[in-house]
Amino acid sequence: MKEQYQLTTDELKKEFNLTDFTQGLTSAEVKQKLASDGQNVLEVKPTPKWKIFLRQFNNIVIYILLVATLLTIIIGHYTDAIVIGAVVVLNSLIGYFQETSAANALAKIKEMMANQATVYRDGKRQDIDAADLVVGDVVFLEAGDNVPADLRIVSADNLRIEESALTGETNSVIKTDQALTGADIPLAERVNMAYASTSVTSGSGLGVVIATAEQTEIGKISQEVAHIKPKKTPLTREIDHVGTVVSYITITTSIIVFIVGFMLKIYSLPALALAVVAMLVGAIPEGLPAITSVILAFGISKMAKLYKTIIKSMPAVETLGSVDVIATDKTGTLTKNEMTATELWVGDQLYQVSGTGYAPNGEIKLNGKKAPLTDQLKLFVEAGYQANDTVLSENDGAWHINGEPTDGAFLTLYHKAYGPKHQSQYAEIDLLPFDSDYRYIAELTENQESHEKVIFIKGSPDKLFEMAQKEDPSFDLAKWQQRVNDWSSAGKRVIAVGYQPVPSNENLTEVEHEHLYRGIKFLGLAALLDAPREEVIVALKKMNTAGVHVKMITGDDPQTARAIGKELGLTNGPINAITGAEWDKLSAKERETAAMNNQVFART
Repeated sequence: MKEQYQLTTDELKKEFNLTDFTQGLTSAEVKQKLASDGQNVLEVKPTPKWKIFLRQFNNIVIYILLVATLLTIIIGHYTDAIVIGAVVVLNSLIGYFQETSAANALAKIKEMMANQATVYRDGKRQDIDAADLVVGDVVFLEAGDNVPADLRIVSADNLRIEESALTGETNSVIKTDQALTGADIPLAERVNMAYASTSVTSGSGLGVVIATAEQTEIGKISQEVAHIKPKKTPLTREIDHVGTVVSYITITTSIIVFIVGFMLKIYSLPALALAVVAMLVGAIPEGLPAITSVILAFGISKMAKLYKTIIKSMPAVETLGSVDVIATDKTGTLTKNEMTATELWVGDQLYQVSGTGYAPNGEIKLNGKKAPLTDQLKLFVEAGYQANDTVLSENDGAWHINGEPTDGAFLTLYHKAYGPKHQSQYAEIDLLPFDSDYRYIAELTENQESHEKVIFIKGSPDKLFEMAQKEDPSFDLAKWQQRVNDWSSAGKRVIAVGYQPVPSNENLTEVEHEHLYRGIKFLGLAALLDAPREEVIVALKKMNTAGVHVKMITGDDPQTARAIGKELGLTNGPINAITGAEWDKLSAKERETAAMNNQVFART
């Protein structure tokens, strides 16, 4: 049986009983499917607060302290009862507040689902609550939308979707409506699919809903997380063991003392009972749970404030001290999820760019020193800045983009060269947006000082190489292609940049593809990278020294992932990688070996 991504559009119509995609389902069909399948909502079943509170008492030491509290009340020693009870309640409250705050943060996965969706139903395009989507609905997508369910794309007009939350891919993925012929295609390579929790960065398209709620990819992840079985930590097991041993010894001794005292009639019964209870309470380390909870809560608080780490259960913070393997996501965890220009080939000069992320902190360097802004370098930086339809902005000291990560890297590069407040002397006249068929973006501009018009362009190297050869027959294709290959093999994204002066006698007001294919002046290449976090490199060095193995799990291509792992210093030795598809074919025994021998799990 074919997978959804292998079906043609005609086969999709047949499977979902659709006469036309813009006709959509009928209201009757929607009503029937909602009744049978339920709403498109991730059901996060929160644990009742009272149950979380009572769970804090599930400890052998606490049980004995509660019994001791009851006994001291019976014999009339209310002060002792209040003190012991206060210790028990304090311990429980600390655990309760920590667990509820962490649970609230984890429950926010529900917010990743879109709230609204635009669909075709009964032949009309209409906006509905995303919760009312059903399998077979035809959804209209455009730039700025969050994908409301898992979709099979049936129409795409320059449609690009950012999927890093699900696949780890930093760059937006160009979508197509064509059926894919391969079998067992990894999720990150299913370019005719769109997934819930991802976002549309440009273009528009139509998609047929193939999965909703828990059946979506993000829903499956949510279900996996919800069904994790809790395990006791080493500290919890040790405390339980101490409590059990002490309790057995104390209770046994108390019973023996009571029986001997009662038979020998050394004390009166009330005095004997009081002595036994005092011995029972005195032998139990009632301060242990409270002290342990305070120490763990302090550790959790420090982790949250300094490292932005959510720890759901207090004892879990102690297990960090006994970890020997860490499995971690790449994008946004080991890296910033922000594309950065790291190197530039401008003419025959190789420049380095310092600073990472979208914040314009850093500079362009040549041979380790700040590079002079030559005319050619100025044009290169200007071209990357102008051939752009992304916005870079600052909010409370943090820099963010609205648009493509690749474009954002060039905006930051411009500000590193000129400063964050510099105003360009070029004014936009017309923009030729990025198109997946052409793979470049171009902008017609006018120099406000000289009034000369210039078309700036950036995009895929092979496209710009072709244009450069038309302008300059002696263009050294082999040299530039080798530079592209060197950077690509190192896991870097390579973007080419060029420009075309508009003749003064040509009154050009719109830029078209044919203008560019007359030939362009080639400026150079930029190597972009989702830069590693500086603090991660230091942390990984400490992990390697301590003998802790770190495994990187990513949606990236294996070659790219290996190169990033090498830059991060993932391990002191060679970096081995395995893909998700290769892992699925292994036996249980082979997986044990693969888990030990591979540091990178790619296309996962």
